[in-house]
Amino acid sequence: MNGNRVSAKVSPEGILEVISKDEAARLRSTGHGGLYEVFRRCALAVLNAGSPLDDPTVIFSQFRDFEIAVRVRDRGIKLDISNAPEFAFVDGVMIKGVRELLFAVVRDIVYVNNEIETSGRFDLGTTSGITNAVFHILRNAKILKPQRDPDLVVCWGGHAIGRGEYDYTKSVGYELGLRGLNICTGCGPGAMKGPMKGATVAHAKQRIHNARYVGVTEPQIIAAEAPNAIVNHLVIMPDIEKRLEAFVRIAHAVVVFPGGVGTMEEILYLLGIRLHPDNGDMPLPVIFTGPESSRAYFTRIDEFLRDTLGEGISACYEIVVNDPPAVAHKIRDGMAAVRAHRKQHRDAFYFNWRLQLDEVFQHPFIPSHENMAALNLDTDQPPHQLAANLRRAFSGIVAGNVKEEGINAIKTHGPFRIRAGERFSAQLDKLLQSFVADQRMRLPGATYEPCYEVRS
Repeated sequence: MNGNRVSAKVSPEGILEVISKDEAARLRSTGHGGLYEVFRRCALAVLNAGSPLDDPTVIFSQFRDFEIAVRVRDRGIKLDISNAPEFAFVDGVMIKGVRELLFAVVRDIVYVNNEIETSGRFDLGTTSGITNAVFHILRNAKILKPQRDPDLVVCWGGHAIGRGEYDYTKSVGYELGLRGLNICTGCGPGAMKGPMKGATVAHAKQRIHNARYVGVTEPQIIAAEAPNAIVNHLVIMPDIEKRLEAFVRIAHAVVVFPGGVGTMEEILYLLGIRLHPDNGDMPLPVIFTGPESSRAYFTRIDEFLRDTLGEGISACYEIVVNDPPAVAHKIRDGMAAVRAHRKQHRDAFYFNWRLQLDEVFQHPFIPSHENMAALNLDTDQPPHQLAANLRRAFSGIVAGNVKEEGINAIKTHGPFRIRAGERFSAQLDKLLQSFVADQRMRLPGATYEPCYEVRS
């Protein structure tokens, strides 16, 4: 151990124990088609779990001497790691859970490159091709579990919430766990960790030994939201759009806790899909919930959604304040409807094939200054299309707040300029300003410097 750095040689245990020499060479390559940089970033994020840092530019600067390489040996593969964060080790030995997640990184990067991006098997220009790719990535990661009744609750919320809100997420997770339900989140801290932590206690009380704590992430966000210690099934999707599709395809219910722009992006993605005419009869319980101190937060969210997407949008979710048992009851009862609907239509419990997604929800959105300025945020368009464009606006703000490329773009070119009609821009600006006032934006210093401007 060298200060707060550790070097080690690590072997896998049950996750991707062998790869080809060609795959190992691509993981080491920094040239065209090489995977080293994305591999290094994701590996460092996993090893950095437990650190208070959530700014990728700081993390990668602080650990610029970190190196990792895959070696193909006669008895399988081994990782050579140099100058890694000490959070991942105890007495110089890597923590077992961290080791599992580290080899999940190897598995997903190799699989996505080999089978999704370069094989020619998937037409990523079509909605069916993208959905098929999402399915195969999840299947390869063993996230899809057949022959099980619906039991997976996707929980969304902020990674930098206050203590009261965090404790509330644990209480909800506890109530869900008592009812035998499993948890899926974005895998990071805050509202992504709390439900898992609460559920672990409940699962222990109920003597549930095969509980699942699923973390779904992507390479650009993982550094700011490194997997928490409870995640026991990690999958790294290629981009944010496939990450969001993975959430909605495997969810049997969704619970939304307080958060910032990232949580709003997730809400708009989900509601935009629910608004699609072909999805109108599809049951999916969606609960917005938090402690009493969060009541005003959800009131603002509800007002914004009704003002922009129409009064009918409120039928797509329910707000429950300060009542974890009620949340769990509603989720459990809602899952019974999900089960009945899937059986009626002979659809899989483990992957929602019938859910219809327009291509605007699937094709990656690059949050450049040009693309952000060109977003159509006028209300004179179908509600699900407006929700999709709003989702892209919030996705850009997330990039400007926490993703390295977005942060660097803001430093170089100034804030993103988001344009909308006068009434609409006022509503959007009001919501964003409330996030700033409540300190729900990432704060790189004493004062948050917005990465956006809203103009009419």
